[in-house]
Amino acid sequence: MKVKVQSFDGEGKSGANAADVELNDEVFGLDPRADILHRVVTWQLEKRRETARGTRERADVARTGKKFGRQKGGGTARHGDRRAPIFIGGGKAHGARVRDFNPSLNKKIRALGLKMALSSHAKAGSLVVMDSIAIDESKTKNLLANWGKLGAGKTALVIDGDAVDNSFALAAGNVHTIDVLPAAGANVYDILKHDTLVLTRAAVEKLEARFNG
Repeated sequence: MKVKVQSFDGEGKSGANAADVELNDEVFGLDPRADILHRVVTWQLEKRRETARGTRERADVARTGKKFGRQKGGGTARHGDRRAPIFIGGGKAHGARVRDFNPSLNKKIRALGLKMALSSHAKAGSLVVMDSIAIDESKTKNLLANWGKLGAGKTALVIDGDAVDNSFALAAGNVHTIDVLPAAGANVYDILKHDTLVLTRAAVEKLEARFNG
């Protein structure tokens, strides 16, 4: 699959910036399956959940199990032991319990889901490959002045190589419709929830090497 490489300065200083990049069909040319993407997104969101700190209930409190008092004649209620929730030091009634929100999902399905998420943008025509995302003076106004040339949708996810270009990260920090990630942070949920996916040449190389390795 060939995709035209774009840049913020139009045709660029040389014809190399206007060349096509060949994308690996095994990474960007798959047919997306809703069931695979659903499994990966569900797994990813479940991993983000945090469990509550477990509280001690009646069975967990270290107090005597001796009957509180005699059954009749004491003038008070008939309690069986001192671990009851109504007493100071007693166990919590219906307290929070530790829960496991980390379902397992094998690596092959996770890798396949990421490939399909990338392929979904490639097939929909919402994938943009850029030679560089460097912004002059790291200014937001300079970014917005050139951003419309890309034909991006309302929201965009920009993925760079090992680290996001500092000038672009600073310029996009005030734009709530643009999110940035390094190639190592590419994930199915963030890719799918944005209208446009913008990859640099370095990001394409890193993503393809990630699966080929």
